[in-house]
Amino acid sequence: MDTQWLTPKQLASWVRLTAILELLPAALDSQLRRDAQLTHFDYYVLAMLSEAPEQTLRMTALAERTTATLARLSHVVHRLETRGLLERFPCPQDRRATNARLTEAGWQKVRDSAPGHVATVRENVIDALTPEQITQLGEISDAILHRLDPDGAKAQLYHRYEPPQPA
Repeated sequence: MDTQWLTPKQLASWVRLTAILELLPAALDSQLRRDAQLTHFDYYVLAMLSEAPEQTLRMTALAERTTATLARLSHVVHRLETRGLLERFPCPQDRRATNARLTEAGWQKVRDSAPGHVATVRENVIDALTPEQITQLGEISDAILHRLDPDGAKAQLYHRYEPPQPA
């Protein structure tokens, strides 16, 4: 098999993207650990529950929304449950399934943590870009996501905040 090596320009772009993939999660984690005693993934789990009807999701649905394995999610949910930020209980519609629900303390943690998290996202990403670059970032992200999720199975995860398209 012939390897199609990256051109210098492609390699430079790839290395920059790799640096973002390494540095941005650390910056998000650092701020949340410092200000809220949460990891970025902890916050993401709580945020997904905060957006759900009755702040409750089946564990399988929560795993899908956070793109986590059930094993990883169970570990994190256990830790958050121990802190009183969420609770697990049997699903009333299917007693074999387990639901996770945000507690009042968990809802308060999301509300208290969101401003600092948004400020960090702004500081490190949004405010570094022009409005045109924000549009380009969306287009670039869509192109990559199309390759990673060609059938759109996870599209509801990354299109959920877009305004509805006119009919």
